[in-house]
Amino acid sequence: MLSFSILGALQIRTALGPAEISGDLQRTLIQTLLVNEGQSISGESLVEEMWGEAVPDNQANALQAHISRLRRKLRSLEPDRTTSRVTIHPSGYRLTINESELDAAEFTKTVRLAEVATADDPAATARLLGGALAMWRGPVFGDFPGGTLCQLACARYEEYRMRAMELRFDAELRLGHHAAMLAELHDAHTNHPLRERFCEQLMIALYRSGRQADALNVYRRMWQHLSDELGIEPSPALRRVENAILSHDPALAGDTPAPIILQPA
Repeated sequence: MLSFSILGALQIRTALGPAEISGDLQRTLIQTLLVNEGQSISGESLVEEMWGEAVPDNQANALQAHISRLRRKLRSLEPDRTTSRVTIHPSGYRLTINESELDAAEFTKTVRLAEVATADDPAATARLLGGALAMWRGPVFGDFPGGTLCQLACARYEEYRMRAMELRFDAELRLGHHAAMLAELHDAHTNHPLRERFCEQLMIALYRSGRQADALNVYRRMWQHLSDELGIEPSPALRRVENAILSHDPALAGDTPAPIILQPA
């Protein structure tokens, strides 16, 4: 059985240890098949992803040669497997892969589960998402992001990572862990300065830690940043948090899981 990791540089693990995929075209091919998560992709799309504008003269043969090479490589890693992982269908090529064999698919499934989980057990949610976020080893595909399709997939998985962070911070705030989360929230807000949810959560954590002035300064800097970069004002949700801080709203108390804190972004 193989497992594929793309939340970081591409890794393939076998029963005997890690395996390498050599050659940029082979890496682009398997990465493109992986981000389709078991769905078919047309030969034309694969050609464009692999070669861009430098398409070879006989693109069909060139693609088929790389498909055959990848099949042989994967077969060598699973000698007991009776069928090829890479198959061709009327709609294109498909890499057979189970959800549990791809870290990105397992990660997005966990985030979706956390999205619909009840708020009754924030500790379980925090543990679940903490474990999921620990799967990330760096940017998707590391220093080899591939072509347009892979880059779009990278952006999609990164959005899931941001949402997982938001949900985990919400759970930790419900548990009263505002002081412990301050450093992580500060980093998240600094690294993603236009993501208002991180700003809201940082303001709440600062306020609960007795740092009302710092919380309001974070809001003012965010307001200025949004105005300078995008020409917009803070969202109603972010303004509600500012108003709650100014009025010392009891909903901001550390032991009160108030809607102002936990409503979805």
